[in-house]
Amino acid sequence: MQTDNPFLDGLAKMFTDAAGAAQSLRAEIDTFVKQRLEKLVADMDFVPREEFEAVKAMAAKARSENEKLAARIEALEQRAARNL
Repeated sequence: MQTDNPFLDGLAKMFTDAAGAAQSLRAEIDTFVKQRLEKLVADMDFVPREEFEAVKAMAAKARSENEKLAARIEALEQRAARNL
């Protein structure tokens, strides 16, 4: 919007420039924060989801096998106690 008043024109230009500068500053801050967070996560040695799920499945299988072996040992001990 153009006016005949140079003061209002200057004020409008100043606000437009300030808004553009604020937007540029926000983009720079967003980029900086994203880079810092990515570095922080990389330094924390997080495990990828796929690896976590694979280890979780292995642990569940091991737990199941352990329970089966414990039951088998219990049955063998009971059989041995009866034979004495």
